[in-house]
Amino acid sequence: MTRPLIVGLTGSIGMGKSTVAAMFESAGVPVFDADAEVRAMQGPDGELLPAIEAAFPGSVGPEGVLRDALGAKVFGDKEALARLESIVHPAVARKRAAFLIEHSGAPVVVFDIPLLFEKGGAEAVDRVVVVSAPAEAQRKRVLARPGMTEEKFAHILSLQVPDAEKRERADHVIDTGTSLERTEDAVVALVGQLRDAAAAR
Repeated sequence: MTRPLIVGLTGSIGMGKSTVAAMFESAGVPVFDADAEVRAMQGPDGELLPAIEAAFPGSVGPEGVLRDALGAKVFGDKEALARLESIVHPAVARKRAAFLIEHSGAPVVVFDIPLLFEKGGAEAVDRVVVVSAPAEAQRKRVLARPGMTEEKFAHILSLQVPDAEKRERADHVIDTGTSLERTEDAVVALVGQLRDAAAAR
C-alpha cells in the first residue's frame, strides 16, 4: 500500500509555523500537530495524567497537568526530563500512527514538529519544510508574547538549532517575513509541488 508523502513542518520560535500549518490545512492537507496532541493528553481527563502523577507526585490537578509544578520538577534535571519524555513520546507516536492510518488515502500529510532537527525526527519524514523569517521580525513577534523576556527568548534560542542551519537542511523554506497573502501563495504552490511528487512515486 502506498502511504502519503510525509512532510515535516518545523521552524524556530516566532517564525510563524502555526500560521503556515493552518495554511496547509486550508489547502486540504491533513496536519498532525504534536504539541496540540500533548496538550490534549495532559489536559482535563487527559490519558497521560495518571502516569505523570505517578512519576511526579503533585504535578496534576483537576485542570490537568499543573505546568508550573511539573516544570519545577523537571527544569534543569536531565533524568527527570527523560522520565517525562518516556511517558509523553510513545503516546505521541501512537497518535501519529493512528493519524497516518486515518489519512492513508491522502497524497500528502504534514507532521507539525517544532523540534524536528533537535530531536532527530528529520529521518522519519520524506520532506522537510522550514518556516523562517528575518531575525528582527522573529524577535518582535516573540517579545510581544505575554510573559516573554529577553532572557527567556535567549534561553529558548540556545536550545534550538539555528535558523540558518535549519534553512540549509530544509527541502523547502516558507518565508513568513512577507505579507500573509504572499506566504499563503507560497504554501499553495508548495502543496501543488508536493502532490506532484507524491503522484510520481
